[in-house]
Amino acid sequence: MVITGHWIDESCQLQKHVLNFVHIPPLRRGLEIANAIWRCLEDWGIESKICTISVDNASANDAAIDNLKIYVKNKRRLLCDRRLFHVRCCAHILNLIAQDGLFEIKNIVDVIRDSVEYVRRSDAKLKRLKIFSEIVKQLNLPDKKLVDDCRTRWNSTYEMLAAAIKSKDVFSRFADRELHYDICPSAEDWTKVEKVCSVLAILDCYAHCF
Repeated sequence: MVITGHWIDESCQLQKHVLNFVHIPPLRRGLEIANAIWRCLEDWGIESKICTISVDNASANDAAIDNLKIYVKNKRRLLCDRRLFHVRCCAHILNLIAQDGLFEIKNIVDVIRDSVEYVRRSDAKLKRLKIFSEIVKQLNLPDKKLVDDCRTRWNSTYEMLAAAIKSKDVFSRFADRELHYDICPSAEDWTKVEKVCSVLAILDCYAHCF
């Protein structure tokens, strides 16, 4: 678990620094998380200066917050009777929204992911990439590289889809020249992906604010 401190300095500038990395073995219960955070605050001598804490929406974190409220209350009076102490992690909320959207087109995402991997990862990689690049030139398209994604990171999947969309016409012609390529996304698939990506683009923009 990484613990990061955020504060306003004397020049009214927002500061952010990593305070500690803490190893918490599974099952990571709320009390254990709370104790680890509290020890870190004590080590830095800032246990009486905490106003709010942000965590994701895991149930163990909710329990940790309940315990931390008790610890902190003994040191200082919290704002609005502790109602502002627990700040939900906006980045995690955006992640949940994005994952829900991607789940709606999961089958299509899998097809595009497999298509990208087919072109990029194989014993015949150089041959297939060469064919793909030739088609790009024939269509006078920008030579944009296909990118793989990390399945646990929605913004990585968004980047893969966004790159693939720019080459959607290439994939259909690639299927005509590559006999073993039988997973080409349909026109309807691309339409759905474009709609989802138009929303993900907004979320990706806001995600960079955190």
